[in-house]
Amino acid sequence: MQITPLAPVATSAAQPVLQTARLRLVGNHPHLGPAVADYLVRNRAHFAPWDPPTPPEFFSAEVQTERVQQGVAAFARGEAFRYWLLPLDEPERVIGSIHFSQVARGAFQNAALGYALDAAAQGQGLMHEALQAGIEEMFSPRVNLHRLQAAWQPSNLRSGAVLRRLGFVQEGLCRDYLFIHGAWRDHCLSALLNKGFDLPMGWQATEEA
Repeated sequence: MQITPLAPVATSAAQPVLQTARLRLVGNHPHLGPAVADYLVRNRAHFAPWDPPTPPEFFSAEVQTERVQQGVAAFARGEAFRYWLLPLDEPERVIGSIHFSQVARGAFQNAALGYALDAAAQGQGLMHEALQAGIEEMFSPRVNLHRLQAAWQPSNLRSGAVLRRLGFVQEGLCRDYLFIHGAWRDHCLSALLNKGFDLPMGWQATEEA
C-alpha cells in the first residue's frame, strides 16, 4: 500500500490518500459530492436490503456534497475516517466506500467499521483490498486504534466472509439491532484487535488477567 504523507491525522484537515494495486482511497472532499451521488443512485436497489431508510433527496448531489463536507469536519475532529474507492483506471468514478466512525479514545480506543461496494464491482476482491489498506492505516502510529468492530446481518454471507478473511472474530449477536428495509434486523458483531497497539503516554501494561 502506498500512502501520500500529510500532517498527523489528529490535527490535519486533509486525509492521507491510500493506494492499492487497483484502487485509490481518498477522503471526503466537496468536489466528490456529484460522484458520490451518482454512485448511490446507481446502487440504490443494491444497497436497499442493508441500509436504513433514506428520503429521495438523500441521493442528490447537493445533499451528498453537504455530507462530504460534514465528513471533512468529522475527520478534522478525529471522530470519523471515510475513504471513497476510486479505480486507478477510472479516477473520477466512485465505486465504494469504507468508513471508520464512532471513534472512541480513552480506555476503549475503538471505531465502528462500515463498508459498501458497487454492484458491478462485486466478486473481484476489491473490498478485501480496500479494507486491508484502511485497517493498516487505522492500526498505524498515525491513528493507533486498538480495536475495530463491524455489525453485519446474518443473511449477508458475503460481508461475513470478507470480515473473516481479514481476521475479524465474531463476538456475538445483537438482536433487533437496526431498523433496515422495513423491519428490525439482528446483526452479528465481529471485531479485530491491533496486536501492535502503541500504549499512550502514561499507560502501563501489566500481565493479562
